[in-house]
Amino acid sequence: MIDIQAFFDPDTSTVSYLVADPSTSEAAIIDPVLDYEPHAAQLTTISVDAILKHARENGLRIQWVLETHAHADHLSAAHYVREKTGAKIGIGEKITQVQTLFKPMFAATDVCTDGGDFDALFANEDTFLIGSQQVHVLHTPGHTPACITYVIGDAAFVGDTLFMPDYGTARADFPGGDAATLYRSIRKILSLPEETRIFVGHDYLPEGRDTYAWETTVAEQRAKNTHIHDGVGETEFVEMRNARDATLSAPRLILPSLQVNIRAGNLPAREADGEVYLKIPVNRLKGGDATSPGSQG
Repeated sequence: MIDIQAFFDPDTSTVSYLVADPSTSEAAIIDPVLDYEPHAAQLTTISVDAILKHARENGLRIQWVLETHAHADHLSAAHYVREKTGAKIGIGEKITQVQTLFKPMFAATDVCTDGGDFDALFANEDTFLIGSQQVHVLHTPGHTPACITYVIGDAAFVGDTLFMPDYGTARADFPGGDAATLYRSIRKILSLPEETRIFVGHDYLPEGRDTYAWETTVAEQRAKNTHIHDGVGETEFVEMRNARDATLSAPRLILPSLQVNIRAGNLPAREADGEVYLKIPVNRLKGGDATSPGSQG
């Protein structure tokens, strides 16, 4: 059985995971966060350094950095981890669609839309290894075209597709998102064995709960998920999801996040003055009054 250690970033409500094979000490980091303070445009590596420190102290070798999708709520530390450890970066093969969607928004002429910034592009039903542990990939789009779920033994890492049962499901209104597709992807996840442990990518601490949580099960989701428990059909879900999405503002860090994350966590190329700049395209996104951290669901 794999060892799983969760690291919660309260600034972006993101959960990153350090997943290790105890028999080989090979490990992967899933969805690492690069800290970004938008008012000062300041980058730090406090969050990901804590994961790397834990790995070193426990004799783990980071073999993979695994992205569940191109995040719109935090900057990825994947490139930083690759530089520090030599790990390969993996993501769903449909990242090429996401790169194609957002490259023109940021005039990102240095971005190739073939996924070449990543080391591995995973397709549905692909398998690979973390040490001796087999990872099974499920393509679970809807939140974004590139969303994938990593199934390792009895654990499924679902990214933003599902949240804790009392919070529900991901939004589907980003470019390339689709509520009906999201419904089918969630049903694919919920067709896994009922005892499968589900590890979510965020927790927003809904009203009535005072402790952050990120682990649930297929059985619990099917019985209790407020958006998509058993008995909720596709039409009902799509109507709910579209109505809810219309009320959501853009995530606070969507603009810096996307232009970094389509580059596999790397920053844009330096300009002629030797400095790095993130671009703020004006009036290109819905929900331009994004003054809160921004909910994904």
